[in-house]
Amino acid sequence: MFASRPTVHRVLPGFGLTLGLTLFYLSAILLLPLLALFVRASGMGPAQMAALLMTPRVASAFRVSFGVAFAAALLDSVIGLLLAWILVRYRFPGRRLLDAIIDLPFALPTAVGGIALTTLYADTGWIGAPLAALGVRVAFTPLGIFVALLFVGLPYVVRTVQPVLADLDREAEEAALTLGAGGFETFRRVVLPPLFPAILTGQALAFARGVGEYGSVIFIAGNMPGVSEIVPLLIVVRLEQFDYAGASVLAGSMLVISFGSLLVINLLQHWTRRRHGH
Repeated sequence: MFASRPTVHRVLPGFGLTLGLTLFYLSAILLLPLLALFVRASGMGPAQMAALLMTPRVASAFRVSFGVAFAAALLDSVIGLLLAWILVRYRFPGRRLLDAIIDLPFALPTAVGGIALTTLYADTGWIGAPLAALGVRVAFTPLGIFVALLFVGLPYVVRTVQPVLADLDREAEEAALTLGAGGFETFRRVVLPPLFPAILTGQALAFARGVGEYGSVIFIAGNMPGVSEIVPLLIVVRLEQFDYAGASVLAGSMLVISFGSLLVINLLQHWTRRRHGH
């Protein structure tokens, strides 16, 4: 008599069905649209693509979109780490309200956020007027784009770092302080290394959001060619001119550069995790 095999009850469907549904979802939602984008872009020859991408207006828009998004993501990583630290390590009145306000850019329509930021930072706004008196213009300049991308990217860093910080074992910090290490040295050697991969992840998410952001930027940017014009706006302009091939080339180039940037950040994140044993 052979012993019967125990019946295995799985919560999810079998491997074949699960794999099929996954591939169908990826193909219909992600791969096919991307394939259609590159097929449409191939309607232009390599020389035409290069000529389009090397025009001063397009090159300037790429510099503004990626440069400002990267700078905003860097500052978001610092501010987001400070906010996550305050929310996790301290208890104070209004903490829950602050925690809820951080998620506001997730729920707020981007156009509403752009209009609110423009109203605040215009030369006659509550914040923009004092800055204008000091000779600093925010609205309708690249600095305005920077402010908008700070606003939309900050929650990604906070929500990525916050749970990791909450799960950190504080015994190592207490041991370092007991052995005579200062507060900053303890933070740099004990706390920061395990947090660094999460900070990189939040920074990558903020960067990705910032590169493709349109609604909150379009109002405060001013959209001056060569100064404060972003690539998503150029794509919309090409679509309005029925230049679908040109719009696809810009979108495809933006996709390739974004993917390469995120790949580098993910490789750096993987390296830091291996280095610190996480």
